[in-house]
Amino acid sequence: MGVWVSFVFVIGFVIIHLSSKGMKFLKVEPRSRFLSVAGGIAVAYVFLHLLPELGEYQKELDGKLQNLSFLENHVYIVAMLGLALFYGLEQLAKSSKRHNKKNGEHKATASVFWLHIGSFAIYNATIGYLLLRGEYQTEWGVVFYFIAMGVHFITNDKGLRATHKEDYDRYGRWLLAVSITVGWLVGVFTEVNDMVLSILSAFLAGGIVLNVMKEELPEERESSFPAFFIGMIGYTVLLLLL
Repeated sequence: MGVWVSFVFVIGFVIIHLSSKGMKFLKVEPRSRFLSVAGGIAVAYVFLHLLPELGEYQKELDGKLQNLSFLENHVYIVAMLGLALFYGLEQLAKSSKRHNKKNGEHKATASVFWLHIGSFAIYNATIGYLLLRGEYQTEWGVVFYFIAMGVHFITNDKGLRATHKEDYDRYGRWLLAVSITVGWLVGVFTEVNDMVLSILSAFLAGGIVLNVMKEELPEERESSFPAFFIGMIGYTVLLLLL
């Protein structure tokens, strides 16, 4: 795919981040059906595209990592660590928010905010890089990648805004929008080796699964399983038809 075509998708991602605040119809509690559909789409993308891709990377790395042999056979460990990292950060943010609530604040502390947003900046930069350097069978593959990550960004924005309030709108969404562009620019001017690409993909896979589940599972969200299932199955059919 051409650089300029991929740049159009980058602009699309940026617009999603900067305009999600105005999507008042997408409620977090009770959860909008669209957000549950978005969660299903993101999970389908992980299991039908990212995880099989990790298997291919693992085969390519066989015998190449003398000092990191555990990655040759267990690249999925990175996905698990990505999931654990985002889970830990989410728990830290919620704990900080609960503590501050006693003092009249309804958001996490500034230090926790920057740590939390910083992790998502790396996450977004990875998505921006893979937009240009990811392994896609056809050009339609890039389109479906954009759809999956675009709706996933909307879900993440809603969750981060609920946790960090005005700090997210003032700083967070801008940092995340910039980080996508930075990741894409890295992809324009350089191409990392298979080991780094496999680590980035695994990190992304683990992060997506955790970020979807943390939004869908809490009881107070009143999430819709039918909507989640429809999103997952619908997107799966589209991927299989590629």
